[in-house]
Amino acid sequence: MAFRAMHAQWGTVFAHLPDLGCGRSWAQVWKTRPPAPLACDECGHGMHAKTSRNGLRFFAHAPGAPTCALGLESIAHHLLKLELANAARDAGAYAELEARGPDGTWRADVLASDPTGAWKVALEAQLAPITDADITARTEKMQADGVTSIWFSDRPRPPWLGSVPSIRLERPDGAGYLSVAEGLVKFEDRGWEPVPASLTDFLAWAFAHRIVPHTPRTPLRYPQRALATAWTAPHYIRAETARLEEEERRRRSREAWLAAREQEREKKRERIRARNAVTRAKALAEATAAEQAAHTQPPSRLWRVARVFRYGVAQSLAKLADEHGITATVGLSTGDPRYAGGVPLVDEHGVPVAVFDPVPGRVRGEAFLLLAGLLLIFPSKTDQRRFENAANIKKKHRPIDGYRTDFIESSADGAAGTRSCACTTPQLVAKIHNAEYPAEPSEQAGPATALFRAECRACGCRYDKPWHRTGNTPNPPQQRRPVDTGGFT
Repeated sequence: MAFRAMHAQWGTVFAHLPDLGCGRSWAQVWKTRPPAPLACDECGHGMHAKTSRNGLRFFAHAPGAPTCALGLESIAHHLLKLELANAARDAGAYAELEARGPDGTWRADVLASDPTGAWKVALEAQLAPITDADITARTEKMQADGVTSIWFSDRPRPPWLGSVPSIRLERPDGAGYLSVAEGLVKFEDRGWEPVPASLTDFLAWAFAHRIVPHTPRTPLRYPQRALATAWTAPHYIRAETARLEEEERRRRSREAWLAAREQEREKKRERIRARNAVTRAKALAEATAAEQAAHTQPPSRLWRVARVFRYGVAQSLAKLADEHGITATVGLSTGDPRYAGGVPLVDEHGVPVAVFDPVPGRVRGEAFLLLAGLLLIFPSKTDQRRFENAANIKKKHRPIDGYRTDFIESSADGAAGTRSCACTTPQLVAKIHNAEYPAEPSEQAGPATALFRAECRACGCRYDKPWHRTGNTPNPPQQRRPVDTGGFT
């Protein structure tokens, strides 16, 4: 099926035009004797004029025709081409069906042109599958000859829609004309919205350059999908540009406001740091004085136990020497509450430089002021994380820049587990001097809790709440469990 043929004397004739485009009537080519001398301008084979049951006029190849591109086109494709041509004429353009390019490398389904020859637009009916690369290449071929193109389909979801200037058409229920379903938009508020229009109106706007192809930079509010290229009026493009510029201005304004607020916060933090430096220096001086005072007294039992039995202390001293270049020892003021149950590590002048394994729940008052400025070393990564999590929960006891923490993996780490006991009735034992002593929960922490932790026999976890020993005699050897080499405090 074709709407165009070559007459031996009249030249090109068009079945859809009343005068065949050459001032002749349809009766002069249809059912004439002898048959009208018609041939296909694509393959050169003979053709006959025919009329369908619905009165549609067209040309068909005579029997024995070779494979021809026009002959392979479907009826739906031919009908869409015919509707495109009629709509183009209704829009005020001259429409030529199946027009070839100057060098024959392309053929337009409908070539619409201005009666004065000012412009030419190819209207392409694309119903068969095609890739984005192929449809772009065909568009560029026509563009090279000064012919712009618009691609049309009446299929529900053509995959190439938007890759080139294109429109999806549909026929409203009960309507005798095609209308635009996708591809024509307007900018409203903050995004693009579809615009309903008939095919004739769309072509009239496109021929008059009242609408142009545009790549949206803001979202398209389509029920189906967004398109890379859509048709819109130039003033809507300017509205989108103005909107984007306003959003950019607001973004920069907000960024400037946030930067100013952050700068003010940083100034406030600097003032806090300055005050903290004074209070920390005072807390360190008092801790140093307490350490010096401890030197005038005989070494306490807690100090001896910490040096000999506190697993991880030796590794912490080695870390200070290897990584920080500080030679330190266990402070004689071990057991002072200002270290929050941890072991003070002091330099050769008796100045505290670090605290080993402080207890999160005891970091308050003088302990907070001192520990906020010292390095805190923990027996394991788990203990370090546990302390930091507790500090994050209790923001009042968290320095503005956070604690300085580190950890060592002691050889006995994990022997008693790192989870906290949650038993309703804990069964406690205290691990002291490689022996287990009976213990029980208490309202206040006993002296032994300054250096040691209790373990619950029921669950095998550490007991972090206050406790005290209930006896000075170790449990019998047969009741002993493996020594808790990492649960001391």
